[in-house]
Amino acid sequence: MKADLHIHSVHSLNDGESPIGDIVEAALRAGLGCIAVTDHNSFESWRELSGETRVIAVPGIEVSSRDGHILAYGVDGDIPRGMSAEETIAAIHEAGGVAFAAHPYRWWSGLGEEKAANSGFDGIEAMNARSTRSGNRRAAGLAARLGKPVSAGSDAHRADRVGKCYVDIPDADTWQEVLASIMAGKAAFRGESRGALETLEYGFKSITRWIRRGFSKT
Repeated sequence: MKADLHIHSVHSLNDGESPIGDIVEAALRAGLGCIAVTDHNSFESWRELSGETRVIAVPGIEVSSRDGHILAYGVDGDIPRGMSAEETIAAIHEAGGVAFAAHPYRWWSGLGEEKAANSGFDGIEAMNARSTRSGNRRAAGLAARLGKPVSAGSDAHRADRVGKCYVDIPDADTWQEVLASIMAGKAAFRGESRGALETLEYGFKSITRWIRRGFSKT
């Protein structure tokens, strides 16, 4: 089963473009059996997805820690932004979830190697369709060196990008089974990295936002 574990909806304010319904339809067209809509600092998508039956939905959030972005899977509510990586991981665990270092080598929002390796993460996002090929290679290598479970996702901010990157996992019936397979190391990442033209466009937009935030990762 294919699972895209990093998607953004309109609930990622001023960032995501697509409503939940469009994302689900795109996932079905892409042959996905599972998605995680991980909006920036918002759990609102799960409130719409919790009754979805056509695709398995994993509850998730992308949390803006002060050290960089962190993917929370399996949580039962919002996680405060602006804490350290270690504090954020503790809060995710308290909420019943697991914490993955999102795109660790993306320098304006990633955690960097030292934080990703030494903060107590449960896993590493090994492939992201909006990261460069080099960044993805390094992330996969870091996960392998640490012996950590891996996730992967399109990081889609529009529905037409859903499914561009994903993990292959054993077939499952519930999101709990999906997470169990991932944590047992049964996920294999697949998909594409960001191309040169997209890197220029995405880099300009993201760095501009980073500067407007006062060079903050939150």
